[in-house]
Amino acid sequence: MQGLSCGMSRIVGCRFSVYPMTDNFVDVIKGALEEVDTSKVWSYTDDVSTCIRGRSEHVFDVAKAIFIHAAKTGVHVVFNGTFSIGCPGDSEGDTYMSEDDVRLNEDGSQNEQVEAASQFALYPMNNPDYMQVIADQVSVAQEHGTFTKGVHYASRLDGDANEVFKTLEEAFVNASKTDERSHVTMTAAVSANSPSTKDK
Repeated sequence: MQGLSCGMSRIVGCRFSVYPMTDNFVDVIKGALEEVDTSKVWSYTDDVSTCIRGRSEHVFDVAKAIFIHAAKTGVHVVFNGTFSIGCPGDSEGDTYMSEDDVRLNEDGSQNEQVEAASQFALYPMNNPDYMQVIADQVSVAQEHGTFTKGVHYASRLDGDANEVFKTLEEAFVNASKTDERSHVTMTAAVSANSPSTKDK
């Protein structure tokens, strides 16, 4: 935490990696990145992962678009990410919080039909009612029709990738609103085109 100071705004961040299961994985990743507009988020990529930060709608817009554009190639693709809001130390990139709410990649994502499976887990930090917060968001997933079942340490979602990410976003945002001073994280593994038989 050295050198970091608390920011004044509720920046949402996501650190993620995308894994195309193919020999030409570099082409799949680069191709997806070329199709996604990241101008409304702060972003940085190193040899392990990519971090994007800004308003929640733009962070989820970019994360979803990168996954969908990689998955539409037909190869088995896995997105593994951690979303966070309220993390002590968030300050760099505050300027992206002034962006409007127009999602730059939504039309492109909606034009693609990608079936996805996801396992996600919510962590409302320092909230004594965390189990109720989690249960409420599982109910949201059930209302969306994407909830499949609870699994060890996670909940499973299945459906169109746009609907799966919509559920993930709504669950995360809702959990963060239970206490606007809280730190909430969410892990999400999203898979498409897996050769494995779905375990429902």
